[in-house]
Amino acid sequence: MQFKLTVYRDPDGVTSISLDAPDEPAALRHAAERGYSVLSAQQSGGRRFGAVSGGAFPLLLVSHELLALLRAGLNLVEAVETLAEKEQVRATKAVLDRILAELYAGKPLSLALEAMPGAFPALYIATIRASERTGDIQQALERYVVYASQLEQVRKKVVNAMIYPLLLVVVGGLVTLFLLGYVVPKFSRIFDERGTELPFATRLLIDWGSLMNEYSWQAGILLVALLASLVVAAARPEMRALLMRQLWKLPGAGEKMRLFQLARMYRTLGMLVQGGMPIVAALGLVRGLLDPALRAQLAAATKSISDGGATSQAVVDHGLSTPVAARMLRVGEQTGDLGAMMERIASFYDEELARAAEIFTRTFEPALMVLIGVIIGSIVILMYMPIFELASSIE
Repeated sequence: MQFKLTVYRDPDGVTSISLDAPDEPAALRHAAERGYSVLSAQQSGGRRFGAVSGGAFPLLLVSHELLALLRAGLNLVEAVETLAEKEQVRATKAVLDRILAELYAGKPLSLALEAMPGAFPALYIATIRASERTGDIQQALERYVVYASQLEQVRKKVVNAMIYPLLLVVVGGLVTLFLLGYVVPKFSRIFDERGTELPFATRLLIDWGSLMNEYSWQAGILLVALLASLVVAAARPEMRALLMRQLWKLPGAGEKMRLFQLARMYRTLGMLVQGGMPIVAALGLVRGLLDPALRAQLAAATKSISDGGATSQAVVDHGLSTPVAARMLRVGEQTGDLGAMMERIASFYDEELARAAEIFTRTFEPALMVLIGVIIGSIVILMYMPIFELASSIE
C-alpha cells in the first residue's frame, strides 16, 4: 500500500512524501528512520488519521501535529506558525491564525484557546493551563491525545457491537414486509380461486397481507413518517434524557451504563490530576461529561473532598466507585500517585465493559437470528399449510 505523509524535518520544513508500506505503522516507522517527524498520514484514496468530518475543527489531528513539531525541537510559536502555513482548509487555518495572533500578543496558549470555545472544549483548555504551570505542554498534549484516542476506541467498540444486530433487524424487517406485502397476496388469490378452506391463523395472515397490499403507499408514508419522527425525537435533548433515564432503570443495562460513565470520569480525572490540576478543580470539569443521573452524586463527593475528606472515601460514600476501584484509590493516595491509579481504574472498567459487550454480542445476535427465522418461517409455514392439507386430501 502507498501512504502520503505530511512530515517535518529541519531545515526542509513541512513537506509531503509518499512511501510504500504494508500498513500505516510501518510507513510511520520508515519515515522516522529517515529523520522525519510525521504530522499526518493518509493512505492513497483514504482519510487522514485523526481528521474530523463535517467541517468541525480537527482537534485531535492538530494536537497530533503540534506534538510532533514540539518533539522535533520547535518552540510553541514556531510550531503553530508551521501548522498555519501548511494548512489548506480555510476554517482550520483561520483558527490557527487567531491562536498565532494571540501568542504574538504575549498571551499564554490557554488564553489563546479560551478565545475560541467552539473549537476547543473546556477540558482541553484546562489541560493546557495546568501544563503551563509546570512548563510541560508536550506531556499535556500527549496525555490528551492518548485520552481522546482511548475514548474513540471505546466508542468504536460500542458502535461495532450494534452494527450487526441493527443490520439483522433491518434485513429481517424488509424480508417480512416483502412476504406480507407481495407473496401473501399472491397466495391469497390462489386460495380464493380454488375456494380452499383456510385455518384461522392463515386467514388472519392473509388479511394482514391484503391490507398491506391495498394500502401499500399509505403504509410506506406512515413508516417514513414514523422513522422521521424517531430521528427528530432522538435529536431533542429532552427526549434523549428521557430515553437515558429509562435505560438506567434496566437492571443489566443500567449497571453497564454506570460503569461506562465511571470509566470516562476516572480517565478524565487521571489525565487532569497527572497534569497538575487540583482534584477539586478537576472534579468540577468532569461534571459536564457525566450523565445527569450521576451529577448530584459527583457534586456531593466534590463538597466532601473540598471539606477535607479523602478522595477514596468520598467517591465510595456517594456511589461513584466499586469495591475494586475503592481499594485502588486508597493505594493511589498512599503512594501519592492518584492520577495514574485513576487511569488504571478506567482501564479496568474498560476491560469489564469489553467482556460484557462480547458476552452480549455472542448471546443476543444468535437469539435475534432465531427470532427473525421464527417470524419468517411462521409466515412461510402458514402459507403452505393449506397446500399440504390439500395434497393430503388428494392422496
